[in-house]
Amino acid sequence: MPRTDSINSISGESTRVEPGVGAAAPPDCDGEVLLQRDGSLARIILNRPQALNALTHGMIRAIAKALTEWADDPAVHTVLLTGSGDRALCAGGDIVSIYRDARTAFGGDPDENARFWADEYTLNAQIKRYPKPFVALMDRIVLGGGVGLSGHASYRVVTERTRLGMPETTIGFVPDVGGSYLYSRIPGELGTHLALTAATMTGADAITLGLADSFVDSARLDCLVDALKRMSAADAIAEHAATVVPPGPLLGERPWIDECYAGDDLSVIIDRLQKSSVAAGRAAATAILAKSPTAVTVTLESLRRARNLGTLEEVLEQEYRVSLRMVAGHDVIEGIRAQVIDKDRAPRWQPSTLDAVSDTDVHAHFAPLGDRELRLPRPSDFEPTPTTERKATT
Repeated sequence: MPRTDSINSISGESTRVEPGVGAAAPPDCDGEVLLQRDGSLARIILNRPQALNALTHGMIRAIAKALTEWADDPAVHTVLLTGSGDRALCAGGDIVSIYRDARTAFGGDPDENARFWADEYTLNAQIKRYPKPFVALMDRIVLGGGVGLSGHASYRVVTERTRLGMPETTIGFVPDVGGSYLYSRIPGELGTHLALTAATMTGADAITLGLADSFVDSARLDCLVDALKRMSAADAIAEHAATVVPPGPLLGERPWIDECYAGDDLSVIIDRLQKSSVAAGRAAATAILAKSPTAVTVTLESLRRARNLGTLEEVLEQEYRVSLRMVAGHDVIEGIRAQVIDKDRAPRWQPSTLDAVSDTDVHAHFAPLGDRELRLPRPSDFEPTPTTERKATT
């Protein structure tokens, strides 16, 4: 069974590795990520275009290793993240591998999922606290694990082609890789709506909601990359970014979204959506009810708890607890089966209704893991990052 599918992608064959300078990819991701140096610019190129650049465990380890080496290399001034092909930066993680490793009957290793998430979440935090400018070109599809790589960067660049989202509830999972950190900090209840429905947003939406910093027309991306080789990240982006960002459609939906999604009771939220005078509200109720009752209920609780956690690291540690509990249950395996393995799009969730998901069940996903806890360095252990915390403009 291949280890290469993301939520929205089917695996493809790896392409040839182009050796980087000063950072070699490990053998288990040969060809899947290119690590290059061009003067003071270090480049990370996700290189699985046939799989929409979905992340494997080997790719995660390779990127983390390169970033560690480049942080101590005085010749590296800026790091740039891009994706190969013309369809995506990154469409998420290797969910077929998660399926296989959760199903020991298929020869999987149940502890591998824990190792995968520990390494991925550690990388997310490493990017957030990186001591040098980290530029992410979030062009075209950016989903799930792709948001984890780019959404915590110090310079987040979107285009008119960007489609960004956290689709995890579609497979009975929850937004992770810091997604609950990012979405819980979107003003109002727009983040709640996006997380529960798995809806995507445009590049303009991402700017408005605080998930991106600069809007560059896709026709100017090559020029931007060239500029990054000869000037600072801030100057290069300022030279190429649009001074006026086109309006995104989501902001106009905020009144009914804020009204319907207020509170912590998902049943009440669904009831409001079903009774909404706005067609999009009623459609949102239908979308949420089609998803795993456990996943959407735990997602809402995750977002509410994340609002009260101060740092990305704290949220990632919470997400790690939840991820291990979710994959030990029924619905993640069933969701991947229905969406990616058998592709019948007819998951059989257990339990099958929101009423059957108890508060005790939900809270159990957040219980401490004891000696299995993920313990990430805190911000005080790092040098100051090149940019300050960003806030949405709504």
